[in-house]
Amino acid sequence: MKSVFIALLLSFSAAVSAADAPDKYQSACAACHVSGAAGAPKTGDVDAWESRLEKGMDTLVESVKNGMNAMPPTGLCATCTDDEYKALIIYMASPAE
Repeated sequence: MKSVFIALLLSFSAAVSAADAPDKYQSACAACHVSGAAGAPKTGDVDAWESRLEKGMDTLVESVKNGMNAMPPTGLCATCTDDEYKALIIYMASPAE
């Protein structure tokens, strides 16, 4: 099952690069997901994202919108659309260069 999710993820995105970050990544996600603050899965850490991705993208988007553990509702992006949340999740879950 792990290989299926990794293959799916790779089909959506190449390796994580700061230049390729979605517009709202720096203002909404990077503060916690770069360092792993408060238990946030680090950007580019495929293993940390694997169990989350197994829940499905719709579940992940709802978790962001509602907040989870230390992450506040909307994950600091109150203006993000569901598609923007999906792009941010795909970016963060993609392998680091």
